Amino acid sequence: MTVWQCRICGFVYDEAAGMPEHGIVAGTPWQAVPESWSCPECGVRKGDFEMVEM
Repeated sequence: MTVWQCRICGFVYDEAAGMPEHGIVAGTPWQAVPESWSCPECGVRKGDFEMVEM
């Protein structure tokens, strides 16, 4: 599992935790997150996220 961070606002998507409140169950890999998904903090698209090591 990896962590992905928004390059614009710094919001973090953690694959292990998912985002159940947004319909993305825990354990969902980044590749399975829909391309239409957008950052819940600033609204940018999935393409504006980058993998980071925590």
